[in-house]
Amino acid sequence: MHSDGHAHRITLASSDQTFVCEPGDVMLRSALRTGIAFPYECNVGACGNCKFELIEGDVEVVWPEAPGWTAKDRERRRYLGCQSAPRGDCTIKMRPSAHYAPKHAPRRVSGTLTERRAITHDIEEFRFTLSDNMPFEPGQYALLTLPGVEGQRAYSMSNIDEGIVEPRELHFQVRRVPNGRGTGVLFDTLDIGMRIDIDGPYGMAYLRRDVKRDILCIAGGSGLAPMISIARGVAAEPALDGVKLHFLYGGRTPRDVCGRDMLEALPGWAERLHFQAAVSDVAPDSETVWDGHVGFVHTVAETLFGEKLRDMEIYFAGPPAMGAAIQRALIALKVPFEQVHFDQFY
Repeated sequence: MHSDGHAHRITLASSDQTFVCEPGDVMLRSALRTGIAFPYECNVGACGNCKFELIEGDVEVVWPEAPGWTAKDRERRRYLGCQSAPRGDCTIKMRPSAHYAPKHAPRRVSGTLTERRAITHDIEEFRFTLSDNMPFEPGQYALLTLPGVEGQRAYSMSNIDEGIVEPRELHFQVRRVPNGRGTGVLFDTLDIGMRIDIDGPYGMAYLRRDVKRDILCIAGGSGLAPMISIARGVAAEPALDGVKLHFLYGGRTPRDVCGRDMLEALPGWAERLHFQAAVSDVAPDSETVWDGHVGFVHTVAETLFGEKLRDMEIYFAGPPAMGAAIQRALIALKVPFEQVHFDQFY
């Protein structure tokens, strides 16, 4: 991002709210750092949820090809908050929404890769030690700036913020994407001891500690990390002692299944923490005999819980097709919208 090295003041039209956008930052994130409830979802230019209208001033668009930004937006001086850096003081029009008020103001820190371990044939855990604190809620994500990769990549934390660990660590469980630029660098280029910029926390699908309903976490692929974080958060939260948590992992084949050992390590395993897995493809691979559920996770969830889903707090994370299928299934079962939590990743 080409920054002019100056901080600029952004004013919200028809309100007295202003915030400062520091050099190298974008509108959306600098607003959230100030505590302003700027709506957003993916944070990487894909969804179009963070649009604002530019009333006065001039912005630089970080990624002009962002899928969430259309030709019509350009004509109407609408821009994406996550892809816009001010070139001077600006006035913008956007509607803050209390739902997006950050629980923790996101901050920019640096992280040193201290450890990595394999979880499955294509998922690894990467552990970073931070230069500074970054408090976060279970289920949130951070943006990593990886060497040689344009823009940032969003990855969810799998650990929880215990509030006592100094220096703070963030753990990411990441699935290697075939030909993916971001995961390619993370898996093949980043060595132990290397340092990168990390910005967070972000995301709205975090553990609701004040809700006492039983919980269902559904994960597939890299969706493992935020769901493991939520399970760990539930186990560590005295206020949720009476809550049961069901964890359902969906993999393509038996060798993709993971997460059970992480739940087994938590207090309350088997009494109130339960793990089940489903695979969509049981063509036997050499290592594994599969005697678990067969099918897509949304169908297995319906079979296991049926109408009980309406009384549960549901968190899910995984590939976009899986997320869309889960949403459709929950709508068909009339699960109240406010009980369902997920972050739209692309």
